[in-house]
Amino acid sequence: MSRLPPLIALSYFEVAARTKSFAKAAKELNVTPAAISHQVKALEEYLGVELFVRHHRRVSLTPAARAALPELHEGFQVLANAVDKIRLYSEERKVITVCAEPLFATKWIVPRLHRFYAQFPDAEVRLQASLHSVDSCRDSGFGVSQLKRAGIDVSVRLGYGDYEDLELHRMMHLDLVPMCKPGLSSEAAFMALNSDTLLCDRTLARFEDLCGWREWFRQQGQEELNACKVLQFGNGLLALEAAISGQGVVLGSKELLSTELEAGKLEVLVDRPMRCAQAYYVVSPGLNRERAIAGEFRDWLLGEMNLPSSYGSE
Repeated sequence: MSRLPPLIALSYFEVAARTKSFAKAAKELNVTPAAISHQVKALEEYLGVELFVRHHRRVSLTPAARAALPELHEGFQVLANAVDKIRLYSEERKVITVCAEPLFATKWIVPRLHRFYAQFPDAEVRLQASLHSVDSCRDSGFGVSQLKRAGIDVSVRLGYGDYEDLELHRMMHLDLVPMCKPGLSSEAAFMALNSDTLLCDRTLARFEDLCGWREWFRQQGQEELNACKVLQFGNGLLALEAAISGQGVVLGSKELLSTELEAGKLEVLVDRPMRCAQAYYVVSPGLNRERAIAGEFRDWLLGEMNLPSSYGSE
């Protein structure tokens, strides 16, 4: 082992060499192209040999890289399989690692978890809320290898549903309507939208098919935004809290934010939903590639979709 360079550098090189692109490797690993370049450069310095020939906007493999890639790829596959076997027999076999888009994780999964634990009291759900669960484009390249690399059993992703070799179920469409703190009358609602502060969730700006305020207004036959102010937020949770505190109007999903609507924290200002190209999908490795408890959690998630929207119901 003392002869081995850092495994992170080797893993970044393996993906970059396999995809023949720093940009594609960065997309697969959910890092920046600069991070890929830095690790490859460090590996080249450690080994004392060039691994890539840098061209304008592309790279090609050197003979040393081509010679090493097949065995390195096989080696990482062997490591992944070994880790899977350890996890099967580990003391934490009832531990489930789940990753979801932050708004969905916080507003949909967390309030329901008590019902999962009631069915599986020995289980432990380790929930990660991450924008890495948002896919900005079709053909994202996300598949089993990315789940295994991140140590994730089940993921709820916001995207287009194009996932390689994964078991896939759509949980809910992304239908967005204007919402705000209660108080505006329905007669003044549309006028208010043209003079009020609009709250923008920058998560929606990640997609190749945009689904923000401009698109919603365009659906209503209005091409330009006339709002006096537009506030930008890095994720849906921040935009939601701003709306609840009365700072403006946000585009939200009635299905996802049903508890806030039922509790009177929010109201729908104009009930004209915009159906987006994206949806929430639950993905997992599927039968014969996952632990039983992970399959139980996935099935529980899907079953929850058929229950009443009130989070407190049993």
